[in-house]
Amino acid sequence: MLLMIGLAAGLAGLVLSAGAAAIQFLPRNFSQAQRQQIMAWEIGKRWRSWPAGRIFPSSVGYALPASAFGGGPPLALSAERVGIADQASCRDATGSAVGTLLAKQGCVAVLRATYQDTTQTFAVTVGVAVMPVSSAASAAKASTALHHGAGTQPWLQAVSFRRTTTAHFAGPGSKVGSSSAKGPYLVLATVGYADGRPWIQQGHDSYTRTELRSLAVGVMESVASRLGASPPVPHCPGSPGC
Repeated sequence: MLLMIGLAAGLAGLVLSAGAAAIQFLPRNFSQAQRQQIMAWEIGKRWRSWPAGRIFPSSVGYALPASAFGGGPPLALSAERVGIADQASCRDATGSAVGTLLAKQGCVAVLRATYQDTTQTFAVTVGVAVMPVSSAASAAKASTALHHGAGTQPWLQAVSFRRTTTAHFAGPGSKVGSSSAKGPYLVLATVGYADGRPWIQQGHDSYTRTELRSLAVGVMESVASRLGASPPVPHCPGSPGC
């Protein structure tokens, strides 16, 4: 009888031990908050972990709306990358007032690259202002929008590249600015004539402004959508160390 009781107790202990071991090997279920935190971390590290050519692809497609040339389908165009600038501080890469606004929101750094249209007439510098969290990027976009409403120059400092058609692009000529917030990134664009001449809207000539804006928004949104794209939903592979 004692032997049978001891055997039963040992068998029960073995079953409990096996159950505990099996639980360790079952896939772990992340909570919704944990999944969001992991995904935000994945997006937030891209500016450091991705190669520069992945952030700023060599060619970007964009569309010129049909309203610019009298109707029909939009015209598919492309912009070619001229060069990628060195990483800059938020103050050095933007105007002084905007640099102060970005600094208040915790801006970390700005990455920039310059593109030109296929005719080499227009150029755009697109910049990625790295913010600590998504809410800071959204707040910075709202702040820069109010700042731009005061009639100032674009927020992002244009970048020229020697021995290219954009050699004088960063000159003092008037340019047009745009912005977009994706995840913890505030993406800015400054567009104008590649040779640095000022852009002046005259009369009812809306074509040039439409083409400038299409180029700026097309490149800006392409960069923003890449950096801010949602990663796969995280899951635990089910190992004991997970």
